[in-house]
Amino acid sequence: MRSCRVYKYGPRPHTAFSLPQSSADKKQQIDNTSSIERSEFRLHSEWHWVTMSANNNNIKNGEKQQLVCVTGAGGFIGSWVVKELLLRGYRDLVPVAVEGTRNVMNAAADMGVRRVVFTSSYGAVHMNPNRSPDAVLDETCWSDYEFCKQTDNLYCCAKMMAEITATEEAARRGLELAVVVPSMTMGPMLQQTLNFSSNHVARYLMGTKKTFPNAVAAYVDVRDVARAHVLAYKRPDARGRYLCIGTVLHRAQLVQIVKDLFPQYPVTAKCEDDGKPMAKVYKFSNQRLKDLGLEFTPLRKSLYEAVICMQHKGHLPLPVPVPKRAYL
Repeated sequence: MRSCRVYKYGPRPHTAFSLPQSSADKKQQIDNTSSIERSEFRLHSEWHWVTMSANNNNIKNGEKQQLVCVTGAGGFIGSWVVKELLLRGYRDLVPVAVEGTRNVMNAAADMGVRRVVFTSSYGAVHMNPNRSPDAVLDETCWSDYEFCKQTDNLYCCAKMMAEITATEEAARRGLELAVVVPSMTMGPMLQQTLNFSSNHVARYLMGTKKTFPNAVAAYVDVRDVARAHVLAYKRPDARGRYLCIGTVLHRAQLVQIVKDLFPQYPVTAKCEDDGKPMAKVYKFSNQRLKDLGLEFTPLRKSLYEAVICMQHKGHLPLPVPVPKRAYL
């Protein structure tokens, strides 16, 4: 899962920003499109800048403009964060490429950023074999770094270290930091290319993955993750971690929902540990995000819209309707 980050800058006049001469044609194209179209115009960029639009009600009411930067805007989550901001009246500006959490945090601080919303990962939270199956997974939980290292789970190691680095750099540079921790992300794509989460669903839908694991996973709608970022950005009192999980299901429950929604497809039906006791669904808390005002999307809706999106983008074959039998 690609990370994205949202940065809040102090009030600055809109005229303070200009595009390089080589980008003049692109700027004209952007100015001629709607705000939602603009969100899809430059989602290939690693950084995405938006500022409060002059026609926004907050501007009319005398509120000063705010500049926002979203990194990882070409990713599944980042693209939806940009779209959510544009829906709320922010408009497009200039993308810039930067690598590395430490560099990004320091570059943000150097540019006068006051507030950072950092995207971590469920991988930094749940990979701990010593956690009791009856324990509630919440913001206080961390994956076991040594366990992840010994089992070659370098993704979780990287996510933990990235979040720790962001926290340390924020404290060192005096930045306000809120951390959104999303689980496996579902829902429609804004990009054309197939991402990991959508491919995960497609393989079960088409039956190319012959069995599903006897395992439990947490899921959330990508648009809820985007809204979580914006809520954490807009609330001045938002601090620390926010676990972004909509539901926790056994994989058998996930494929059953897919089968119920799309019975025309050869959905994977067999568990690789057939006959063994089913893994237990664990408890979790997403109360901190609910307190910010986030309402979570049902997974059934996320899966349905993910599949429809993949059909429209050509990643899945359209089901052939079964002709009705003619009676003489």
